[in-house]
Amino acid sequence: MDFNRRAFIGTAAALGATLAAPHVRADGHGRPRVVVVGGGAGGATAARYIAKDSEGAIDVTLIEPTRKYYTCFFSNLALGGFWDMEDLAHSYGKLAADNGINVLHDWAVGVDRDAKTVSTAGGHVLPYDKLVLSPGIDFVEGAVPGWDVSAQNAMPHAYKAGSQTELLKAQVLAMPEGGVFAMVAPPNPYRCPPGPYERVSMVAHMLREVNPTAKILIADPKETFSKQGLFEQGWGLAYPGMIERVGPDFGGENVEVDPAAMTVSIDGDVQQVDVCNVIPAMQAGKIAHDAGVTDGRWAPVRGTDLASRMDEDVYVLGDAAAQGDMPKSGYSANSQAKVVANAVRGALTDARVFPARYSNTCWSLIDDENGVKVGATYEGTEEKIAKVDGFVSQTDETPQTRAETFRESLGWYAAITADMFGATS
Repeated sequence: MDFNRRAFIGTAAALGATLAAPHVRADGHGRPRVVVVGGGAGGATAARYIAKDSEGAIDVTLIEPTRKYYTCFFSNLALGGFWDMEDLAHSYGKLAADNGINVLHDWAVGVDRDAKTVSTAGGHVLPYDKLVLSPGIDFVEGAVPGWDVSAQNAMPHAYKAGSQTELLKAQVLAMPEGGVFAMVAPPNPYRCPPGPYERVSMVAHMLREVNPTAKILIADPKETFSKQGLFEQGWGLAYPGMIERVGPDFGGENVEVDPAAMTVSIDGDVQQVDVCNVIPAMQAGKIAHDAGVTDGRWAPVRGTDLASRMDEDVYVLGDAAAQGDMPKSGYSANSQAKVVANAVRGALTDARVFPARYSNTCWSLIDDENGVKVGATYEGTEEKIAKVDGFVSQTDETPQTRAETFRESLGWYAAITADMFGATS
């Protein structure tokens, strides 16, 4: 499949609709108001599609604290030296200007669902008719004994792209000859299932160039992981003898760390390491919990439109949602955002609402032009987002096929960031 901006955005064409005259709100406000919290693959896309396809009929505000957004997807390529950090950076100026969106750079700190308002750290209180939450992930406190966010400079998580990505790369480059890079992998479910293992590939790629006798140790609580056969074959061919994974059968789920001493304990066996990438268990971003739309770690939603099970006027999408079969990924969030946008427009303007269809693909780079992928299509049901069919790269593919897969991923990155931020190709 050859991805380009036109083809990617075209997948959402069926979600367009002819709009009826907008309703007048009960409080007398002439246009219905939508507040979107979170400016990533889910939130930015939802805000853009609600605004542009309603042609001004809906007042859209996007709350996002950062002025420059670094995509988590493809951030591993910056770790591996394939991309610069600025290749991951995007701003909100075009999104705001071209679509009439009010982009508020602030932290959403509270939701009053009875009053239907969102409060921000800067003192704003924003009323809404529909609220879209796409806050991404936060970490579960105490998930890795010895680690909390106060230790993220000593043992970076680098699972929110930006300064953490740069810090982890600098630590890897500063490793002594023959040193040890350790990763504490997360339990399911978590953002980007292949992400930790692509990261191992990219760290190995960098070490092969600058520190070829270094070792990589993975402490993993999971029995299996996404694309496992593809990664393990690739590691054996590209980085022989460098990578060791310790699964739950050998203590990978019984891990403690000591950031001050730079040690990792696996089932009581304490090891000195030079760099430790701790990726803890994850949960929905804090604002979803504050809004009272979570049930445990995640926010349960309907599969047909991502509406919260707790509140019909709140939609939760992307990494924060407990929606069924879809993985937590940038592609998934972007796909879900278009369904949410259509549902919101339908509820507020009588636009036609189409049956929910979703898709996802996750690409990973193992070595130079050695790309692999996994993906699926899904349908929305009242119970959940349900998988319809899927695909995955095969072991022993030709170098040409792997190179084509990598190039396809580059086309997808250009397309999705254009779809999120409205950038020209």
